[in-house]
Amino acid sequence: MDARYKKIRNIMILILVLNLAFSVVKIIYGKLTNTLSMQSDGYHSMFDGISNVVGLIGIQAASKPPDAEHPYGHRKFETMAFVFIAVLLMFVGFKIVSEAFGRFGNGSLPEVTAISFMVMIGTMIVNYLVTTYEHRNGVKLQSEVLIADSMHTKSDIYVSLSVIMGLIAIKAGFPLLDPIIAIVISVIIFYAAISIIIKSASILCDTSQFDMKDVYNVVCKMDGVMGCHKIRTRGVVGHIYIDLHMEVHPNMPTYESHDIAQTVEYRLKQRFEGVQDVVIHIEPAPLEPAS
Repeated sequence: MDARYKKIRNIMILILVLNLAFSVVKIIYGKLTNTLSMQSDGYHSMFDGISNVVGLIGIQAASKPPDAEHPYGHRKFETMAFVFIAVLLMFVGFKIVSEAFGRFGNGSLPEVTAISFMVMIGTMIVNYLVTTYEHRNGVKLQSEVLIADSMHTKSDIYVSLSVIMGLIAIKAGFPLLDPIIAIVISVIIFYAAISIIIKSASILCDTSQFDMKDVYNVVCKMDGVMGCHKIRTRGVVGHIYIDLHMEVHPNMPTYESHDIAQTVEYRLKQRFEGVQDVVIHIEPAPLEPAS
């Protein structure tokens, strides 16, 4: 495992510990006070921890170097891990909705104390610090896992805020808002899951990473290049591949066209960040017939 993956792993482990610690506190205290919204937020944090474990497994698999069966490397295992995380989040959302609708009929009343507010406010503060730290390192290390997880953690801030609003409403004599807040939390969870699935599907389906016109302009600015077509780009942030066909004069010697191709590859890697490899197919350019 190289230094980049080690840093990502260490950050994920730290966030895992924090998620599990806060989930235990919120679930236990939520059950003691019969506050469904706090329990829901606790289960949300617990599955955040589970998603961190899945992310760690994905990072471990993605860190392996290319081999005979995976010549392009294992980077997509990192993306596949987050598809599984999204499925887990959907499960949590359905569980919360089920419990919320059950609460409408049983008439049980939650108990709100000063500790309830302290737990939720403390959670919001820690989540803000975590999402800032995680997103900054995700951009720095070009890790889709950290960036996606930081977005998820950011949504946790709004979840905790909605729980606090629910606690205020309960204290004011509106206990019915407790399951309603829980349903709102489940909607946020569903949104986070769908966002992850859409982004992951885009990567797994090899969606183009760059504008073809931008690649074309870089290639055709090179002396000796007469044309460029069949441009394809794919991959993930920090690990992108480019394939293209480059046209040169039919009488150009092979060694000269090879030198141009190497220079084109260098220019593309300079222009576009995160390009790992460029495959260039050299073709003779069609000459206009003499008039």
